[in-house]
Amino acid sequence: MPDTRIGAAPRRGRARRIVLIVGLVIVLAIAGTAAGLESWARKHYSDCIATQLHQSLGSKVSVHFGWKPLLITGLDHNVGSLTVDSDDAQFGPAVGMKVHATLNNITQHGANATVGSSSADVVWSDDGIAQTLGGPVSGVQSNPAAGTLDVKVLGGLADLQLRPHIVGNQIQVDAANAAVLGFGVPTDLVSGIVKTMSQGLQSYPLNMRPTQLSITNTGIDVKLSGGAVTLQGDPNAPVPTTC
Repeated sequence: MPDTRIGAAPRRGRARRIVLIVGLVIVLAIAGTAAGLESWARKHYSDCIATQLHQSLGSKVSVHFGWKPLLITGLDHNVGSLTVDSDDAQFGPAVGMKVHATLNNITQHGANATVGSSSADVVWSDDGIAQTLGGPVSGVQSNPAAGTLDVKVLGGLADLQLRPHIVGNQIQVDAANAAVLGFGVPTDLVSGIVKTMSQGLQSYPLNMRPTQLSITNTGIDVKLSGGAVTLQGDPNAPVPTTC
């Protein structure tokens, strides 16, 4: 009787290699599919939340998610946390603000979303402040040592110092040392500048409130903090976006 044991071992080895190769192909296929779906999910939720935040920030934003796979979000509707950046946010009349915000405990509800808490760093440059004040204002120079903003008015003929500071949960702007070639600046002109500056520091997204304000060499830095709030989808969208 012929002995088949010698040839059986190579055949079993080949069978095991085939099983391993097939298994590896299946694993790679599943991993590739999961990666593709995760990429789609991140873009989908990024676009959706960016649309919702556009209503609050008044500008386009870039959204960056945390560690949680967003494929799971499709099942539980909880995004977790994310960061948001905008290089040209508009709060009230203010223009030229840069915002870096963190949103926590986000839950999607169709076209809307709820946010558990939020915080943000807002940078308002001297140029942005000057553009916001407009009109007779020709330039703004921040003075961190004095804690003021030196405003050039009427082509530099007049100087006005503004001192923004936090009172309660709002930012108040006071005027000081307003003079035109040594003479007082008209009250109406000063009041108009202070009012516009104040309005630019009163409206913040997501019901956040200022917790810290500092004058830097290039403008104003404001730290904000907020609690629970609802993000609304775009009411003017022809087809509501569902997240």
